[in-house]
Amino acid sequence: MVLVLPTSTYRAGDFVDAAGALGASVVVVSDQAPVLGRADASAAVDLDDPVAAAAAIAGLDDRRGVDAVVAVDDRGVLVAAEAAATLGLPHNPPAAVAATRDKAALRHALATAEVAQPAFRLVAPGEVPEDLPLPWVAKPRGLSGSTGVIRVDDAAEADATFARIRDIAGDPDATLLVETFVPGPEVAVEGLLRGGELEVLAVFDKPDALDGPYFEETIYVTPSRHPTDEVARLVQQACTAVGLTEGPVHAEARLSPTGPVLLEVAARSIGGLCARTLRFGAGVSLEELILRHALGLPTDGLVREDVAAGVMMLPIPRSGTLREVRGQDEAKAVEGVVGLEITVPKGRTVKALPEGDRYLGFLFARGETPADVEAALRLGHAALDVVLD
Repeated sequence: MVLVLPTSTYRAGDFVDAAGALGASVVVVSDQAPVLGRADASAAVDLDDPVAAAAAIAGLDDRRGVDAVVAVDDRGVLVAAEAAATLGLPHNPPAAVAATRDKAALRHALATAEVAQPAFRLVAPGEVPEDLPLPWVAKPRGLSGSTGVIRVDDAAEADATFARIRDIAGDPDATLLVETFVPGPEVAVEGLLRGGELEVLAVFDKPDALDGPYFEETIYVTPSRHPTDEVARLVQQACTAVGLTEGPVHAEARLSPTGPVLLEVAARSIGGLCARTLRFGAGVSLEELILRHALGLPTDGLVREDVAAGVMMLPIPRSGTLREVRGQDEAKAVEGVVGLEITVPKGRTVKALPEGDRYLGFLFARGETPADVEAALRLGHAALDVVLD
């Protein structure tokens, strides 16, 4: 099993553990030679050069025999697709994966297939999309995790906002994606593609309103309290439109007054440590389910357990240097809270959105109902005191 991951990912350990649980020999391929004692071997490749990285993985096959290649995060998905194609393993077409990594390319693919999505324009420096109804949501084409995503309510704000986004992206000449804002609650869909057919694994509600000016995600709770059949059909349409056929899918949609509208679809599983909310069958993790599929092992009967679960991605309240997070024991003592992990070390400088690209940590809860889980997460978060200089 080859795991493709950037060294900055939260998820390396969970995937390596899942591979070990299946008895698979693990080779970690990353942008730096990682120190992962639980892996059998590691190799450094250039994740920004998918063809060369795929060739390096094919070289591993010559020496060890590779049965599956799985990307852990966004930066590795194209490398994994190229490598699997080279080795003749089940895979997504690299062109389809590349479209999910470029917000503009994704929008054009969905538009061609008439998939419900926000109206959009590509905006070069000095331009303003005057024919696009306000309010707008402006975003860089290649960043993820809400980094650089800002709402624009007045066209007079556009030049300054667009300049700020280009500064965040590090490219003053960048073409931005500008979309109409879609009102309504937001949901996330976790799925697995098998020969182009989508199996929905879980649908998460995002109970905190994501109305801007920035779009910081916080609470995810499953099962959803909204009807989900139309959302599942929408995500299937999006996968077909883009050309995704195999492996994990993470999608996000708004439930607008006129029906669900697709915001994004990615050829990977849910980010951060959020996958820890999900268990299938007799305690199988999402990572193990994904690896089972990639290795061609049986997954029959592995449906999500019948319990409500959720996670809060702990927001960074303002930019500064983290000194400590007080109240952790109190948060863990809240009924329903089952875990807390602070992922930013003390002394690290952090940035709030829209400049920021990470969360402070993750708070986990389980309960009889989604409402119970949401309440536990809010109480646990209220117990924390984040001290920043």
